[in-house]
Amino acid sequence: MRYELSDYEWSVIKPMLPNKPRGIPRVDDRRILNGIFWVLRSGAPWRDLPDSYGPPTTCYNRFVRWRRSSVWDRIMDALAAVHDAAVQMIDTSIVRVHQHGACIANNSGQLMGRSRGGLTSKIHVVVDGNGLPVQLGLTGGQAHDNRLCSVLLRYLPRRARLLADRGYDADWIRAFVTERARGRMSHPSATVKTRSASVPTFTATVI
Repeated sequence: MRYELSDYEWSVIKPMLPNKPRGIPRVDDRRILNGIFWVLRSGAPWRDLPDSYGPPTTCYNRFVRWRRSSVWDRIMDALAAVHDAAVQMIDTSIVRVHQHGACIANNSGQLMGRSRGGLTSKIHVVVDGNGLPVQLGLTGGQAHDNRLCSVLLRYLPRRARLLADRGYDADWIRAFVTERARGRMSHPSATVKTRSASVPTFTATVI
């Protein structure tokens, strides 16, 4: 079924899940994970979760509990540790805040901000050469693209090649990457074609 874990994906994730040797056995983890992924990938409300994944409250509570205990962070870190590190790319994407989210009182801690597109959030991501995420971050939509560079690039592997557009072409970023990875950064040397313009990029070669 769409959005469900394959046998291989489940075999990789299963050892990273919390153990519960005592008490009442936990509801099947694989079914719950499939239900969580169904909601996250489809964008549907939890209450619309198909019955085959169990009660919506069970999936929601498991999702929240594992978020608070950093289970998702540990899974992400473990999977990112085995990525192809030869080439990494950093960029951002802006998403509009859902109309219901915009009405939440005291939402200052929800990483929302006002930009030209209205109330938005900005996703900051580092991916490997295959486009798979290595590091993720979130800010309000009004934040500059390079706002989280010092956080997302702190684990840049040695001998990795970093690709970014001109939004990251700043002296402090060059100095940061050079200092953190003991590498050297070349000057803008490539051009990426977009629908509207040719955007110069810079390449960082970490040695």
